[in-house]
Amino acid sequence: MTEPVATLSAVEVEYPGRGKALGPFDMTLAAGEIVALVGPSGCGKSTALRLLAGLEPPTRGAVRRAAGRGETAVVFQAPTLAPWLSAAANVSLPLELSGVARPQARARAAEALARVGLAAAVKARPAQLSGGMAMRASLARALVTGPKLLLLDEPFAALDEITRRALADDLLAIWNEARPAIVFVTHNVEEAVYMAGRVIVMTPGPGRSAGETVIDAPAPRPPGFRATADFRHAAEAISERLAAATRDAAMGAAA
Repeated sequence: MTEPVATLSAVEVEYPGRGKALGPFDMTLAAGEIVALVGPSGCGKSTALRLLAGLEPPTRGAVRRAAGRGETAVVFQAPTLAPWLSAAANVSLPLELSGVARPQARARAAEALARVGLAAAVKARPAQLSGGMAMRASLARALVTGPKLLLLDEPFAALDEITRRALADDLLAIWNEARPAIVFVTHNVEEAVYMAGRVIVMTPGPGRSAGETVIDAPAPRPPGFRATADFRHAAEAISERLAAATRDAAMGAAA
């Protein structure tokens, strides 16, 4: 049996003066799998992502990652591009920091930018890029190292619907080439159903798992998938589970 790419085992996170933010929470991520975490604001979705990224340790529980150094990449909601660097320089930065010679790093950066549709923008500065283009550049920077684990923290939240849908299709097409494991954090149920093979619903904070739904559909998604009965059924089932988790949490707080 193939070793999981990442595992969260009964993890809990508490912050001084703020109390518990997450858990206990469990999740296992298989190689090449796309898992979406869905839940209300403040439920700990991003906290779980930071644990998987190794950006902070759990207060309790265990985090295990098979991905080695440099094999995990994170894309945040804001593009976080260095404003004084060109798109190519931004994308090549993780390679250069890991010791790759600049000419080779820039060549790989140009290839990554072309994969996300920015072949003509290698010399552009972030201020010259639209919101969608800046997010594509951030995706290129994350993908240029060939990660085994790609963590996406609401990367499309600030974009318009047309751009969101185009980027979702582009990301799935790129995923299909190398098949990294992906954890996709979102509060948008339909986006989760479109992107993921498995959707985990989290309770209001401190977030726990309220259950999960497997999306039995081809990936990348076929044209018109959003209009199918399977898509609508999955989205409604997840929405109902999310609403039930929220009601149960409110009842528990009032008791």
